[in-house]
Amino acid sequence: MTLGIFAKTFGRPNFQQTFAAVKAFGLDCVQFNFSCAGLPTLPDSIDPALAGGIRQELEKLSVQMAAVSGTCNLIHPDPKRRAKDLSRVKILMEACHNLGTSVVTLCTGTRASDDMWRVHPENHSSGAWNDLLAALEQLLPVAQEAQVTLGIEPEPANVINSATRARKLLDEMKSPWLKIIFDAANLLKPQSLAIQGKVLLEGVDLLAKDIVVAHAKDITTEPGATHVAAGRGALDYGLYISLLKRAGFKGPLILHSLDENEVSAAVGFLRTHLQHS
Repeated sequence: MTLGIFAKTFGRPNFQQTFAAVKAFGLDCVQFNFSCAGLPTLPDSIDPALAGGIRQELEKLSVQMAAVSGTCNLIHPDPKRRAKDLSRVKILMEACHNLGTSVVTLCTGTRASDDMWRVHPENHSSGAWNDLLAALEQLLPVAQEAQVTLGIEPEPANVINSATRARKLLDEMKSPWLKIIFDAANLLKPQSLAIQGKVLLEGVDLLAKDIVVAHAKDITTEPGATHVAAGRGALDYGLYISLLKRAGFKGPLILHSLDENEVSAAVGFLRTHLQHS
């Protein structure tokens, strides 16, 4: 596995300084976000010269762009908002070759109109499921044309909130261009930590062949917090990494949900587990 981080962890005025910070921590790859280049996560347009400059800067530092964030609410209750975001994701996919990456990460979305990370009772409705399928049916032909993989991540507040539902989606879509961003902390709740071995084993077994990127954050029972930096919570990282290795995963392991002052400790924590798990 190659160790990396969300680029936007580092608050820098430009992508050159952001990538320099990534390199300074000895990291091998990055999940890029266009906010690091002064644009929205999903820009309305992407100058090929900008994309090429980003790629050249990463190549100069020998840092790989493991993925680029295409985060938007794929089942937003406003159809016009969904359509606009889908058009922006297509623009992002078409820029991937110039950027030097072949993975776009997506959020499967929620019916909550004001917050992409808030659960909504209609998320498990047939309408929400069908809207997600319709969105992916629009994106996947563009992904194939651009030779780009779309990575969807099971997340607690989204329509795909479990490994089981993610497996169901993959089996229905039957597309080699749709894969999984796997984050063990997303499959757990504070009250399920006692059975995390069972939950993680089932999750990896269901999704192993389709994991293209793994995420690294932690889960805590501390009041007022759920997710913290890797190594600061109760996630069994020895188990998590050993399961990924057993599944044959050799791709990027990307840190996120941490502040810059936590990066050094988290990197050291993960390197230890990568060596010994």
